[in-house]
Amino acid sequence: MHCHHAETAKILHLLPSETACSEAADIFSQLCDPTRLRILWVLAHTEECVNNIALAVDMSTSAVSHHLRNLRQAGFIVNRRSGKEIYYKLAETPAARLLHTMIDDVFEMTCPGSNP
Repeated sequence: MHCHHAETAKILHLLPSETACSEAADIFSQLCDPTRLRILWVLAHTEECVNNIALAVDMSTSAVSHHLRNLRQAGFIVNRRSGKEIYYKLAETPAARLLHTMIDDVFEMTCPGSNP
């Protein structure tokens, strides 16, 4: 190995596997869609049903349901049923919290529930 730094071997030993990088790439691919970003922003700040999310992002409920399914399968959001309604919100995971912070930072806004 051509090494310019003594720490290179240590760092390369910690290099994530191709599988781990592939999983991370799949997660990041969820963020490549502007509609999903808008949905994530809404769900990072409130729990909502599919009808209200559809109104907020000006899309059909079936299109929003498709995005919600992808986001749920990626582990970014969770849902709960109350009667006939299903409510969605951001998951309480490290990845989802990081997304919340990233989205707020990208949109240069303060989260409505935090102190500036």
